[in-house]
Order: sequence, then C-alpha cells, then structure tokens
Amino acid sequence: MGAFEMLRIANTSLGLHQTWLDALAHNIANVNTAAPTSGNAFQEQMVRAQAREDGGVDVAGVELGSAEGRLTYAPDNPMADEQGMVRMPDIDMGEQMSSLVMAQRGFQASVQVTKNAQDVYASALQIGRA
Repeated sequence: MGAFEMLRIANTSLGLHQTWLDALAHNIANVNTAAPTSGNAFQEQMVRAQAREDGGVDVAGVELGSAEGRLTYAPDNPMADEQGMVRMPDIDMGEQMSSLVMAQRGFQASVQVTKNAQDVYASALQIGRA
C-alpha cells in the first residue's frame, strides 16, 4: 500500500470519526434539554458507518433516537404541563461517554496513520534527492 493510499483511507476515517464526535457532543450538550409534553424530546443522533470497497469508510447516515423521550416530573420548569411533567431526551450518559472514548481513540489512530504516511512520503522524497 502506497503513502497516498494510506492518506486517502486515513482521511475517510478522520471524516467519519469527526462526524461521530460532533454527534456525541450534540447529544451530551442536550441531555438535559426539556420539552413540553405536547412536543417531541430532543432526539439522540447516532452515526451509521459504511465500509467502502477501496478500504475507506463513509458516513452512511445519521439515525435519530426516540422523539418520545421520557416524562419527568419537573414542576418548576417553565415548560411543565398542569401535572408538572416535561419531556426529556432518552439518552444514556454512560453510553455516550463510552462512545466518546471510542470515537476519540479512532480519531487519534487515524491521525497517527496520517503522520506515518507523511513520514513514508518524506522518506521517499529524501531517497529521490540522494
């Protein structure tokens, strides 16, 4: 595998992991976003990956979690209904944090592959100059 092919594959992985990190950050930032019971709760974003035939990976889409969320008693919330209920996202913070670690590690691995490919390319240029 050549340096340019390694760079191309690592670039597709960087794009996927960046999208995954963005979705996780959005989920974590909205974990306490309340909505009226008459509306929809914030919907968790889940990135779906798809392998490419050339060895790379693409974002196949972003799926949304349940709009029902979970009903929570919060009588002091301005969006609460007559019974004091609001609709909260059904997001598991433990799962989000675990996914965040995996996405960060994947991103870091892709960066390291990019650095290695650049080093291989630089070495090839040095050999050509000698």
